[in-house]
Amino acid sequence: MGSTDCQENIGKERMEKVSVIIPNYNGKKFLNDCLESLKKQTFRDFRVLIVDNGSTDGSQDFIKNNYPRVTLVALPENTGFANAVNIGIKSCMSEYVFLLNDDTVCSEDVLERLVSTMDRKKKIFSAQAKMLQFKEPHLIDDAGDLYCALGWAFSPGRDKDNKYFSSIEPVTSACAGAAIYRRELFNEVGLFDPAHFCYLEDIDIGYRARLKGYINVCDPGAIVYHAGSGTSGSRYNRFKVELTAGNNLYFIYKNMPILQIVVNLPLILAGILIKHVFYTKRGLGGAHLKGLALGLSKIRVNADKRVAFGKKEIFNSFRMQLELWINCARKFGAVFL
Repeated sequence: MGSTDCQENIGKERMEKVSVIIPNYNGKKFLNDCLESLKKQTFRDFRVLIVDNGSTDGSQDFIKNNYPRVTLVALPENTGFANAVNIGIKSCMSEYVFLLNDDTVCSEDVLERLVSTMDRKKKIFSAQAKMLQFKEPHLIDDAGDLYCALGWAFSPGRDKDNKYFSSIEPVTSACAGAAIYRRELFNEVGLFDPAHFCYLEDIDIGYRARLKGYINVCDPGAIVYHAGSGTSGSRYNRFKVELTAGNNLYFIYKNMPILQIVVNLPLILAGILIKHVFYTKRGLGGAHLKGLALGLSKIRVNADKRVAFGKKEIFNSFRMQLELWINCARKFGAVFL
């Protein structure tokens, strides 16, 4: 698959506590700032692994020539975010894995803070850093993601002033652009689902962890600066709209028992209609419809990936349902505040 010397601690010949996994696709222009910020970490017990998704911009040569102690896994083509991070996770034996987008810059104590948060409670599956907008660092990019009964995933902190979300809070899911995970729990929760390719794969795995009884949090003291849309190019575009619409239908099928889907169906349909009007006004209505068709296709092809709902999962899905309703109010509260 691909390679270099091994490990950066950036580099000790023993089992590190944290493996930093960076999926990269044509992100050469971001990599230097990202990797240099990792060199400055106050927490030193980590290695760095980059999984390159068939980049054509010289990313692989840049890594080999400038960061020879970073482990490089070079894939022949773009297999998507989910598959890339899975390859990285499977290659690690560390206690924690820190997933990091290539278009980010970490504060010097981000790993120290996130490891401390994870060490406090074994029930924490993942802990996210507060992501600030790179160009406007006083504004939040993502401070944890929520999912609501309308079938919408959203970050209530997005575009708000950094003064908001100042304490550790539970979230539906950590944004995998800058989040640490307890590696051993992937054996129970499962890995990221490659069928998502990218978008909502972190919501999916975070929700599955919640069904198993684990929690996800955002630690606002851990700061990561995020360029945003480094690969897709903008917040709203055809590629993103198609994938998010399709992945959302697939997510609902996978993670909700039939009764819960029936209960939420009126709100889910309303959510789809509202989204379609929103995207149509931006010239992306066709992409939205295509995405919904893609979602139905994903359900047919991946019917066997539905969560196995035992007593624990059914009980936790009822607990989650109340949260889904509350998150509807939080979504509209975030709009009007």
